[in-house]
Amino acid sequence: LQKSLNEIFGADKYSRARKEVLTYMFSRPMQMALYFCTGVVKDETLFRHYALNVPFYTHFTSPIRRYADIIVHRLLSASLGASSPIRMEKEDIQRQAEHCNDRKMASKRVQELSGDLFFSIFVRVR
Repeated sequence: LQKSLNEIFGADKYSRARKEVLTYMFSRPMQMALYFCTGVVKDETLFRHYALNVPFYTHFTSPIRRYADIIVHRLLSASLGASSPIRMEKEDIQRQAEHCNDRKMASKRVQELSGDLFFSIFVRVR
C-alpha cells in the first residue's frame, strides 16, 4: 500500500500536499483504539493488534498525559509485582475505560469539526 501511495504522490510541486491529504483520508476511517478491561471483555480478538500482527497488545504513553495511561501503568506495575495490586474491581476499571473512550471520541469529533470549520472559513475568505 505504501509503495502504491508513493507512486500516486508524484514528484511535482504539489506532491507534499497530495501526500498529506491522501494519508489523512486513508487513516481517518481506521478503527480507533479503545480502552477496555481484559477481565470483563471475553472476545480475545479485541486484544490483538491487527497491523503489528500480535495476539496480545497493550498501549500506553506517559502517565502525565491521560488518566487511562495512569491506570495502565499501575496495572502493569502490579502485574509485574513492582507495586501493590490496585484496589479496584474489574467492573470499575471497565467503567473508567468506557468513560475515557467517550471523552477521547468526543475530543476527536470536536477536532474534526474544528478542522471543518476553519477550512470552511478559509474557503469563504478566498
